Amino acid sequence: MESTLCLLRKENQLLLAKKKKGFGKGKYNGVGGKLEKDETPEMAMIREVEEEIFVTPLQYEKVGVIEFLEYLKDKREKVLIHLYVCNLWEGVPSESEEMEPKWFSIDKLPYDQMFLDDRYWLPLILEGKKIKAFFEFDEEWNLVFHEVQEVSDETVCETFLQ
Repeated sequence: MESTLCLLRKENQLLLAKKKKGFGKGKYNGVGGKLEKDETPEMAMIREVEEEIFVTPLQYEKVGVIEFLEYLKDKREKVLIHLYVCNLWEGVPSESEEMEPKWFSIDKLPYDQMFLDDRYWLPLILEGKKIKAFFEFDEEWNLVFHEVQEVSDETVCETFLQ
């Protein structure tokens, strides 16, 4: 499965959205979702942000890829996330059926209400670095293994499990 994650940033604040249903319900995260047929990661990121918080990304940058080996619906899956940071958008982030957006100060992010992996890669992104990361979870969502590497612009799209 291939997916996107977009983080809206303004000055020293980051927009996170609380998932209201489905996978990750009750957790804060960036905004994104699965690629549809014939969609590029960039197209999917824009569509998902528009659908989930009603804004259109205008100025954004791909800052990493994150791979997961995890269990979804009792089946081991490989998930690839294309990670973006957006600094300019059109519209006002608003609540949807799926997401409840909220601004947080970067030095007071709610890591205890986020996915476990976020604490390993998000601080690097917030420092302006680009990353590739790999996380493996078992059936109980225990973190079995992780690796996060800082990468150059040229290698931001390379993955561990090619």
